[in-house]
Amino acid sequence: MIQKITMTLLISVITIACIFAQKAPENWFNLDAKQDNVQGLSVEKTYQELLKGKSSQTVVVAVIDSGIDAEHEDLKDIMWVNEDEIPNNGKDDDGNGYIDDIHGWNFIGGADGKNVAHDNLEVTRLYRDLHKIYKDSDPSQLSKKAKAKYEEYRALKKVIDEKRGEAEAQSMQMAGLYEMFSGALKAVKAEVGEDTELSMEVLDNIDAGDDEVLAQGISMLKSVFEQGASEKDLEELKGAADYFNGQLDYYYNPDFDPRNIVGDNYRNSAERSYGNNDVEGPDAMHGTHVAGIIAANRNNDTGMKGVADNVRIMSVRAVPDGDERDKDVANAIRYAVDNGARIINMSFGKQYSFDKKVVDTAVKYAVKKGVLLVHAAGNDGINTDEVIFYPNDRYKNKKKQAKTWLEIGALSWEGGKNSAAGFSNYGADNVDIFSPGLDLYSTVPDDKYEVSSGTSMAAPAASGVAALLMSYYPKLTAEQVKEILIKSAVDIDNKVVKPGSRDTAVSFSTLCRTGGVVSAYEAVKLADKTKGKRKVKITLPRA
Repeated sequence: MIQKITMTLLISVITIACIFAQKAPENWFNLDAKQDNVQGLSVEKTYQELLKGKSSQTVVVAVIDSGIDAEHEDLKDIMWVNEDEIPNNGKDDDGNGYIDDIHGWNFIGGADGKNVAHDNLEVTRLYRDLHKIYKDSDPSQLSKKAKAKYEEYRALKKVIDEKRGEAEAQSMQMAGLYEMFSGALKAVKAEVGEDTELSMEVLDNIDAGDDEVLAQGISMLKSVFEQGASEKDLEELKGAADYFNGQLDYYYNPDFDPRNIVGDNYRNSAERSYGNNDVEGPDAMHGTHVAGIIAANRNNDTGMKGVADNVRIMSVRAVPDGDERDKDVANAIRYAVDNGARIINMSFGKQYSFDKKVVDTAVKYAVKKGVLLVHAAGNDGINTDEVIFYPNDRYKNKKKQAKTWLEIGALSWEGGKNSAAGFSNYGADNVDIFSPGLDLYSTVPDDKYEVSSGTSMAAPAASGVAALLMSYYPKLTAEQVKEILIKSAVDIDNKVVKPGSRDTAVSFSTLCRTGGVVSAYEAVKLADKTKGKRKVKITLPRA
């Protein structure tokens, strides 16, 4: 019974994966709905029709992320360089508090060059702190205030226990599946040769004879290949098992705390001068992919083309494999602002916050300095009007919000009822606009390129358009750029499947403030009308 249920589950997972794995049009996020029949950003059309022959100014975009491969063939020429710093001399030449920060700074590294790779989720860190205080407490002996904290502790403990239980079960399941199918692959490969790429045709032509192990292997592989899976899909089962093991080892493990690597006083949120200048870190896949979407070199014949053509990317490393820490995010924002970034891309988020106040203070600083903050809404298929995600544009008192903050949902290339990516968070009040986020082909470390999906990809697509506006219309303020992007959004008029549901049809207007998607073409047309004006009056009320 268990094996049968497991097989059914795998086939279901692979079927869903294959639906999403239908090949997206190449470079789709830069394409145009009318010309190319896909709802991209209309970037190529914008350069060809509206910006041809026009001059631009360089715009610095900070990417707060896992790190960036600054030597990537498609990024090395567009990386920000701190001209006031002499490379590798061990001195803080420009006096900004950071030694040898040539391409940016790393707030999750130590002065000895070591780096944080993995970290807990914030819920685990909050639980660990309270566990030290309340693990042996008798609630009947606690004060009213302490009892409230004790109840918070119990709620967090329940989350940790449940998540660890789920991860352990899923890890065992994926490991079992991998073992089962790797055995089938081994038997079949022994028959056809290791270099033979498996397919239904290859499997059909194998004569198993009396070899029962081989016959079972062929039957097992056919059952999933018939669903459209491939050999690679089966091999990725090990990656799935490793992912759930990571949840047990790092995300939900209260005994794991890597902060000693950084060497700061973590409780001192005012501390700023810590970290190192390794802006790539141990795993820069995510940040490198984000950077490529924003501004991969458009003037070469290599790889792919980013959105903006006159940008310098500043790498600010603050996001590990796990939840980012509020102190690091706040310092990353301040570093970016102080070193000339006009846009900050933030493709990260979490459902708990340790010190929202320190992040709010940094966000206020960025707003005051006229910096646009572009944030990914998250990938849980959740309504963020109902569930709070951090960081966000609402300050702690909830009465005010950051005027230069853009919250981005993820658009699918499939269009029609599937216009909203199924994983995207949404919110008629808290999400501003959608942007391409499913199956974006972009840069990854070591001069490679991969397809990836997420609001993590949607945010840099929007950041790229914002950078394009600031580059060609340098007099525009961050607040004006935000409002232009919102006002120029292309409406999605058809009903769409609500993210996180199977087939619930909703109006796209219920998913974000604008009810639409970012358009470089429409944004540039609107920016052109406002150039030279000191103020743009474009406002959309909160829902």
